[in-house]
Amino acid sequence: MGYATLLVERTGGIATITMNRPEARNALDLTMRREVLGALDEIEADPTSRVVILTGAGGHFCSGGDVKTMRTRLTAAEGRARVELLNKMVLRLVDYALPTIAMVDGYAVGAGSNLALCCDLIVASDRAKFGELFCKIGLAVDGGGTWLLSRVVGMAHAKELVFTGDVIDAAEAGRIGLVNRVVPVAELATATRALAEKIAAGPPLALRLDKRMLNRAATSDLAAALEVEAFSQGLAIASEDHQEGVAAFFDKRPPRFKGG
Repeated sequence: MGYATLLVERTGGIATITMNRPEARNALDLTMRREVLGALDEIEADPTSRVVILTGAGGHFCSGGDVKTMRTRLTAAEGRARVELLNKMVLRLVDYALPTIAMVDGYAVGAGSNLALCCDLIVASDRAKFGELFCKIGLAVDGGGTWLLSRVVGMAHAKELVFTGDVIDAAEAGRIGLVNRVVPVAELATATRALAEKIAAGPPLALRLDKRMLNRAATSDLAAALEVEAFSQGLAIASEDHQEGVAAFFDKRPPRFKGG
């Protein structure tokens, strides 16, 4: 499938979606929002897919909404319609069956910062910058930021970032737990790929179950979480991957998981 705003590459079970509007720092226009949804559907339909890396072209991850389109004043209903397409992308990414990694270089600001947070893990270069810039242009937070940010960095840090619109560097993002890893920019692609390969070598069914359970843990009580764990573990115990994992343990070799 061809894309106007994306580059999609798939090798070794790892799919890389590159937002490709470098002239606009990969701002999320409506076409890109639709195409990200299409790319995620296409990747998930491939049974060999194991991990998705989301990144941006031209030295930046994503600058959020396209400010150039904001000169025309919209009604509240028109504005809401634009955000609802973004909401579909957020829900798709957060609930996506496969593990996802945001590979962030340069700016990840506004909805771009929240897009990175939609991914399960964030690997950032040492020149990456993050910020909830909405208040700088008189907007409320969107892209799932009110829900995602507070869960990742805590309410106090979330409110400070939202209320001030300050841009923070990669070191500060690492300090407050916004990102998983900060690496030199020259090592960003290699480090992200190594992490993706490590995850891709894991048992696909078990990891899908784990992701779903972890996503729902924050809104679940312990008893409900234990019940879902028992159900999920039952599926995992009956899987071919579990048999392979046990066999590999006794054979003293790395397991070769296939997703069955």
